[in-house]
Amino acid sequence: MTFSDYVKSHTTAYGLALTDTQVDQLQRFYEQVVTTNEHMNLTGITEPEEFALKHVVDSLSCYDPKYFTKDAAVIDLGTGAGFPGVPLGIYDPSLRITLFDSLQKRLRFLDSVVDDLGLEGLQTLHGRAEDLAHQEYRESFDLLTSRAVARLSILLEWGLPYVKVGGYMVALKGSIVQEELEESKRALSILGGEIVEVKEVTLPTLEDKRAIVYIKKVKPTAKKYPRKPKEIKTKPL
Repeated sequence: MTFSDYVKSHTTAYGLALTDTQVDQLQRFYEQVVTTNEHMNLTGITEPEEFALKHVVDSLSCYDPKYFTKDAAVIDLGTGAGFPGVPLGIYDPSLRITLFDSLQKRLRFLDSVVDDLGLEGLQTLHGRAEDLAHQEYRESFDLLTSRAVARLSILLEWGLPYVKVGGYMVALKGSIVQEELEESKRALSILGGEIVEVKEVTLPTLEDKRAIVYIKKVKPTAKKYPRKPKEIKTKPL
């Protein structure tokens, strides 16, 4: 089976419907990641079925139209090789997604992907989360997505400042989500977040546990957050 076959099969099994154009875009994205990965460290997952499941379906597992509303402004924090931002942008072209990362060379790769696939709603942004949150990007996004970036208590301090009051932070987490939720209670209270849903995720053919945490921004985040990187890591909220 080809990557396209796997992506069609596994998205259908998960309950997602893709058009032929979307499958083609994902196929080209997969080829670009694998080719570029030969000289740039983008991912340890390059086998077609594993990529379809653990990158594409996993990225799309966070999509829920009650949060991802039409034309929503989304920032994908720590996008890396473009996950979940690129699959989300392919799946819902109405989304205005900013792929945010601290590594310029990864963003140059993503710029070429966006141009090649004609993803008009996507753009890239270079910088550190704790710096740009104190600039014009603060409280300017309807949604923030993040996958495999940091523990939730730290992620909240990096991410919530970017989200508008009334918007949502969407964190794609692994098997220790309950532990992370417990240690994040103080951070949520201080930063103005409220957990509205924790969705358990099981990907087709896989047994490992995953979860999506949906956090609503209920009040503005105090201007002193996020703090300096060293302080965030040594004294998490």
